[in-house]
Amino acid sequence: MRVFSIAGNRVQAWPSHSPDTPLPEALPEQGFLWLAFSREHFERHVPAIQTCLQQLTGQSLVDLHVSDLLNGQLPSRYDFTSHYDLLVFRRLAQQSGTAPRHSEAQAKHSPIKRPGPPILQRIDTSPVGFAVFDKVLLSVHPDDCAVREAYASRLLNATSDKALAHDPRSAGARGIPMSPADMMLRIVSQMVDAYLDLRRELSRQLDHWQAELLHPGARFRRWDALLQARLALHQLEDLCDDQHTAMLNWNETLDDWVVNEDPAALREHELLKVRCRDVLEHIDRVVHHVRRLEHNTETAVQMHFNAQGNRTNDIMRTLTALTAIFLPLNLIAAVFGMNFEFMPWLHTASAFWWTLGGMGAIATTMGLVFWRKRYLARTGE
Repeated sequence: MRVFSIAGNRVQAWPSHSPDTPLPEALPEQGFLWLAFSREHFERHVPAIQTCLQQLTGQSLVDLHVSDLLNGQLPSRYDFTSHYDLLVFRRLAQQSGTAPRHSEAQAKHSPIKRPGPPILQRIDTSPVGFAVFDKVLLSVHPDDCAVREAYASRLLNATSDKALAHDPRSAGARGIPMSPADMMLRIVSQMVDAYLDLRRELSRQLDHWQAELLHPGARFRRWDALLQARLALHQLEDLCDDQHTAMLNWNETLDDWVVNEDPAALREHELLKVRCRDVLEHIDRVVHHVRRLEHNTETAVQMHFNAQGNRTNDIMRTLTALTAIFLPLNLIAAVFGMNFEFMPWLHTASAFWWTLGGMGAIATTMGLVFWRKRYLARTGE
């Protein structure tokens, strides 16, 4: 559990290493609270968290929304009530490989191992849930989620510059959110940007397979992995579409918010729209990249089979040319192999050598003709 109090350009972190750390009982005079829980901790302390939210905001979470936050397989979605907004966003993060193993009781919440190349297997798409109140942001993360710790460190580092600590206007520029909705968008943007960082490694793996597919002397044997990679890319595309739909629905609700005529409140509302559109643009970039990888993989497979067809045609053309060369030779041998008593040159001493010479001349002439017509030329380079 992590608890932060954010007010202007000040961020205060509550003790987080003790499981007995009490939940806050009141809101700060200024700013808002960020309550960040792991899914396991949230599941074990739902009653206490509901009581805390009731004290802080006057409203607890709806039971269906609690189930959504506990569901480790829920797709990205958006919902709302008159007191808070709920956003479930499936992250696109690379597993570090050092995460602790899940117990059998946690296995139902652990993400399914993704097939395909190693980079696709390391992409974790566990959902992260957000409940956005007016003065409280509640987030539920996977048990091994590094997004929470990464953003918490980034949030604390943003207040380390003492030279700018007395300038509240620099808070937003240094990464300090001004509201729970702003913080939620910043965390979502960080999760989307984490996938953008994986594009180079993912492209390198698929480009290596494409090079193997198109190499004239190599025999590609990774068809099962390539098929699984294509299926995984399809799943990523569907996941990104759900992300885009959820964020688009949340963006549409921003227009219905009741905003004070205060210039600062209007500017904050406008910045929320800008940041939400920026997240949508990043998701569109992810979708475009996934679709481009799918298209490149499909094109490489088609080019592979076209190249294999061309090589087969070249082999058949060469075999046909060789067959055509030896066909008249077989005809001559068949004629002189007939069992007739009287045949020309049958009893001539030099007939054998003249026949061999004629057969050689015919084969050489036809070979030169086929070579000039490039029937026997080397291709595939």
